[in-house]
Amino acid sequence: MAITDTLVSGPYADTNIYEVNLRQYTAEGTFTAFAAHVPRLKDMGVEIIWFMPVTPISVKNRKGTLGSYYACSSYVQTNPEYGTLDEFKQLVQLIHDHGMKVIIDWVANHTGWDHEWTVAHPEYYNTNADGSFKPPVENWEDVIHLNFNNPALRTAMIEAMKFWVEECNIDGFRCDMAMLVPLDFWMEARKELDAVGTLFWLGEFDQWGSDEPYASAFDVSYSWHWMHVSETFYKHKQRVYVLDNALTAYQSKQPYKHMRAFFTSNHDENSWNGTEYEKYGDAALPLAVFSCMWNGIPLIYSGQELPNQKRLQFFDKDEIKWKGTPKLHNFYKTLLTFRKQHPALKAADRRVITWRISTSDNEHLFSFVRKVSNREVVTILNFSDTKIKFQINDTRIGGGYTDLFTDKAHSLAETFSIPAWGYMVLHK
Repeated sequence: MAITDTLVSGPYADTNIYEVNLRQYTAEGTFTAFAAHVPRLKDMGVEIIWFMPVTPISVKNRKGTLGSYYACSSYVQTNPEYGTLDEFKQLVQLIHDHGMKVIIDWVANHTGWDHEWTVAHPEYYNTNADGSFKPPVENWEDVIHLNFNNPALRTAMIEAMKFWVEECNIDGFRCDMAMLVPLDFWMEARKELDAVGTLFWLGEFDQWGSDEPYASAFDVSYSWHWMHVSETFYKHKQRVYVLDNALTAYQSKQPYKHMRAFFTSNHDENSWNGTEYEKYGDAALPLAVFSCMWNGIPLIYSGQELPNQKRLQFFDKDEIKWKGTPKLHNFYKTLLTFRKQHPALKAADRRVITWRISTSDNEHLFSFVRKVSNREVVTILNFSDTKIKFQINDTRIGGGYTDLFTDKAHSLAETFSIPAWGYMVLHK
């Protein structure tokens, strides 16, 4: 499978995203307490910090003891459990002082039942025949659906987003369930907000099926399809070609400068479907390497560097237990720093060529090259429980390389050895 990128790289082509679950991140669950982790994340190579919603949470019909982050009662205030607006501004400034960016979760499709608009502007909502508010979909009983056919709602939503850009100096948005909101709203919002300052836009949708047009409004989208395919691949011991099929199909759906976020966990997956170790088992780390080396943007969730091996409660307090330097800190630091530095690892760059390579064991090894000019990165992932000796069978590459994790020099003509569920990144 040969894949040639056809796009020009953008300003975020070499970045990464780290998702922060503020409620669970510290015992206090506050902006001030999280600030102590900023230097560590900077050292790990994190570039964009994404905060799950920082807005106040509705009390009416809330689930659990603390409610869902995604059921807000105001778009222009902070959750008092996290701290004040001024404390959030100070945190944003601290992150900027460390050379990182800040994006916040934006929930445009729905609000909580006691959002201030339910009193001031009930016409902003979709309603039942009797005029009562209603959830957007079944099982989302703690939220109610906004009506984007109302021009006044659109104006108010964009003004609320501007508040965070102008008042708090944030750098962009992660837009929750973006595909449930009309595409033309996102196009309008992006035009108006980018006029205030160039922002980073991450949309929660997969560039797959009917959601594909949404890529025109966002810099980055999710890779749900890849996540499901790779999980099924591991759990059902499928053949490697199913991974090839998913990646080839993605590439055919990328007609403009758009990138995908690859991940092994996020807040939804961790809480509802299990940790990366429940889903991927021994393949969790090789897939984390893939997320950093393939054509896309790596996304890391709170605590993956520990590694966190428990499902975090969604509606209740469930603190992440930090103890000393996280075990995988240097693993992620090596990957994120290298990705930032190597030109062959830029996402959506028409100069970078990516292709799968053949080895003497194509049944168990997933191997690929990313190349720009004379700079190359070769990644080999062992998706088996057996140590494998192998040769690389691709005449298009050769010569001397260095192992990213060991600094050992190699020639591609030699016989390599890779441990069970191991990973190898060679570069020159």
